[in-house]
Amino acid sequence: MVETPARQNRLPVKIQVESLSFYYGAVQALFEITMTIPAQQVTALIGPSGCGKSTFLRTLNRMNDIIVGTRVEGKVLIDGMDIYHNGTDVVTLRKKVGMVFQKSNPFPKSIFDNVAYGPRIHGIKGRYTLAEIVERSLVRAGLWDEVKDRIETSAVDLSGGQQQRLCIARALAIDPEILLMDEPASALDPRATSRIEDLIGELRQHYTIVIVTHNMQQAARVSDFTAFFYEGRLVEFGPAQQIFTMPKAKQTEDYITGRFG
Repeated sequence: MVETPARQNRLPVKIQVESLSFYYGAVQALFEITMTIPAQQVTALIGPSGCGKSTFLRTLNRMNDIIVGTRVEGKVLIDGMDIYHNGTDVVTLRKKVGMVFQKSNPFPKSIFDNVAYGPRIHGIKGRYTLAEIVERSLVRAGLWDEVKDRIETSAVDLSGGQQQRLCIARALAIDPEILLMDEPASALDPRATSRIEDLIGELRQHYTIVIVTHNMQQAARVSDFTAFFYEGRLVEFGPAQQIFTMPKAKQTEDYITGRFG
């Protein structure tokens, strides 16, 4: 079992994963993952392609439920509540745990309607209230100053980096407590990537963030804690500085130094 870092023990716990295994039909993709994710910190998941990090990320808001034949064993506790308990309201869960995907996916609607989409789904109809939410979300996503004069124009006309920040604003509009990010900058140029990384640093003040990235330099820059996955197993988990400078597991060291992966 991967030990819990001492520093982490002093931080409030947001997500507690206990002996989590995950299956795609008969194929086991995750093996007995146990991890404590602290509140209002950035936790990066790293590892080679196919190691299970994106699968693990999607277990945290039950996005894998939409795949036929999947099965989960173990527990995922958010604020002490098991999200895989039979009585869990998945809609409410996904309001609490927002997600940003690898490829920006703005709706073919106006910028305003993209950000207002989630609040409307959850019953907020008043234009004034929606306008407040949209502005607040765009400000928090670092996009308001760039789009405030064209809020009713199509979101698909934005640049790639702007579209990804719009998707972040859309996730923030439902007022989540946790933000999951699956390689949010992998399709962006260096300048847009830098803006996303700066944004993650700002958002950690308000949200618990879990990010999957193939870019180890990015993980080192943005994360407070880093988890290294390999072949569906959690090999090592700890403060990012320790993982990148003094990893305890040889597999972690070999991956970080480029010997494989």
